[in-house]
Amino acid sequence: MRVALLSMLESAADGDEALRGGLHVGGRSVARHQLALALALGCTRIVFLAERLEADLVALQHVAEDAGAQFHVIAAPRALVPLVSPADELFVFSDGFLAIPATARDVLEEGPAVLTLPVETGLPAGFERLDINHSDAGAMRLPGRLVARLGELPGDWSAQSALLRIAVQAGVPLKGIPAGSVAAGTWQLVRSEDEAANVESAWMKIHTAAQGPESPGVAASRLLVRTTGPAILHAGTRPWIVSAGAALAALLGLGAGWFGYAGTGFALLGFAWLARSSAVLLDRIERVSVVDSPDRFGFSAAFSWLLDAAFVALCAWRSELPLAAGLPAGADLFAPLVLFGLLRLVPRVLPGMGWTRWLADRAVAALVLILVSAFLPFDMAVAIIALLILAMAVVSTYLLPDNPNPPLTKSR
Repeated sequence: MRVALLSMLESAADGDEALRGGLHVGGRSVARHQLALALALGCTRIVFLAERLEADLVALQHVAEDAGAQFHVIAAPRALVPLVSPADELFVFSDGFLAIPATARDVLEEGPAVLTLPVETGLPAGFERLDINHSDAGAMRLPGRLVARLGELPGDWSAQSALLRIAVQAGVPLKGIPAGSVAAGTWQLVRSEDEAANVESAWMKIHTAAQGPESPGVAASRLLVRTTGPAILHAGTRPWIVSAGAALAALLGLGAGWFGYAGTGFALLGFAWLARSSAVLLDRIERVSVVDSPDRFGFSAAFSWLLDAAFVALCAWRSELPLAAGLPAGADLFAPLVLFGLLRLVPRVLPGMGWTRWLADRAVAALVLILVSAFLPFDMAVAIIALLILAMAVVSTYLLPDNPNPPLTKSR
């Protein structure tokens, strides 16, 4: 069995009664982040050192038990001894320890180890000195047989510090963590609200880092998340609430278009896309940091298709074709359907072309349609835009090397 020892004992440096484990990063407590890491490591018994069972711990208990883990709260380190058998493995996290889960998991999965930092980096960051060259790094993985030695220690002592000394004396290997991890914000000991805010800013940048050149709408949603994301998460607003706001904006856009305010409708649809893109980024931050499950219901794909359907409907309502005599029913839908079909098809067919990423940006599409609706013959302009995209796609295919989609071709 894998057992995790976590702690909510140390007081925050700048809080009256706040605990390090209760400080929030990304809208979740440090203790919640530690619990997520423990569950990701496969720990089936979670042990918290705490003076008493409080509401925060009860909430963590529900999370652990929902994941199928046993949950224990102990007030004295000696109470850990009967909870860990010699055949078990014990993962120990220092009070206030916070790291990017994927990074910590990769290191701890390699085997028993006491994680360390260079002493000149670790000590200023609040980690405990091990020797002249090393400080601990806030996490370790120990054989369960070492836990029995806690029962031999007299008096009051810190469980983490005691286990750290026991592990070093028992010859558990030391494994270094790059010193740059602390400066980058991916490996921290969070001791105060100020430190939590600094770490949160670094996490926002890490989890929303651009993977390459971006379209304007994607860049705008990333900027929105970096500037307003911390306030949104700290207010307890979950990403699904932001998604619900995006859906409401889309409905308002449809309503505006139905009543003849096409420009306002396109603007609201563009805003809905920005809001949904921001919600996706916020959701990514939450899922990565607390190792939650992904979108199980495929809402992202459904929202994308429904939003395009809303754009097509607004284009049809804005069209002047119904005013002309002799046209078949649905003629006003033809050009918008072709346009948004190309906006979906071309990026998939030509993923290597940089310009195609703009076609997936519905904020850009909304802006173009607002300008077209205000200053140009709408139906002709929509048709010309569709033809231009098609022409650019045809030309781009000749710029690609032969066999642009190897996995899709069959060898004979």
